[in-house]
Amino acid sequence: MTEHDAAAYPENDPRRHTARLHDMLTEVAEHAREDVLKIDEPKAQALFETTAEVCQGLATAFEHYDRQSEPAWQR
Repeated sequence: MTEHDAAAYPENDPRRHTARLHDMLTEVAEHAREDVLKIDEPKAQALFETTAEVCQGLATAFEHYDRQSEPAWQR
């Protein structure tokens, strides 16, 4: 996440792990979108775009958890 570094939190703090997973999911989403432009097969393009959308949605959920911006994530 751009807001903080995962290593800034102790091992038992969920934010350490949510930050790392957020970054990993964002990276996968970006990679999948880049690959869509490199391939010609429409079904594969759809698969890669779907992968990007799902990963970005999960990354957003981790971000909302960290910010506690959804009622379900509030402590």
